[in-house]
Amino acid sequence: MTDFWRHKPLFSLSPDEWEALCDGCGRCCLNKLEDVDSGEVYYTNIACHLLDITACRCRDYARRAEQVAECLVLARDQPAAFDDLPSTCAYRLLLEGRPLPEWHPLISGDPESVHAAGMSVRDKVVSEAYIHPSQFPEHIITWVMPGRRLSEGLLQEKEEAGAMIPPYSGADPKKE
Repeated sequence: MTDFWRHKPLFSLSPDEWEALCDGCGRCCLNKLEDVDSGEVYYTNIACHLLDITACRCRDYARRAEQVAECLVLARDQPAAFDDLPSTCAYRLLLEGRPLPEWHPLISGDPESVHAAGMSVRDKVVSEAYIHPSQFPEHIITWVMPGRRLSEGLLQEKEEAGAMIPPYSGADPKKE
């Protein structure tokens, strides 16, 4: 896999290419709070109980959606899921036509670069197993920002162009 992300539309990537886009930051595994009046989303420093907060990888990637109802699984028929991606996420960046940052492992060639650049959740979060839900508002952070709301029209346009997200394989290629 060379620099496939520069030459292929997001929705035409193979399953392996799709999974390789993940930089391993763990930001998508943080609990979020939404203001019911404004719809504004706030990230917390509280990670899903399945996230290994040192490795920044899911402990049960293949079955994560079965175990965590709120788990963020990207699919072309669920455009709202892309709205929940942090502003630095490679999937969001490519969907918006923006380049990957220098710290992204596909650019740097080093899977640790995301951590060295301070872009991962490593050493910054706590597992939800230790926080009572009533305390979540006390854990709102500003070092992870939600991206702008993507229009469903953008995803519809990609789908009509014949570009699709590869089907979920259930395997974490970084663990294989």
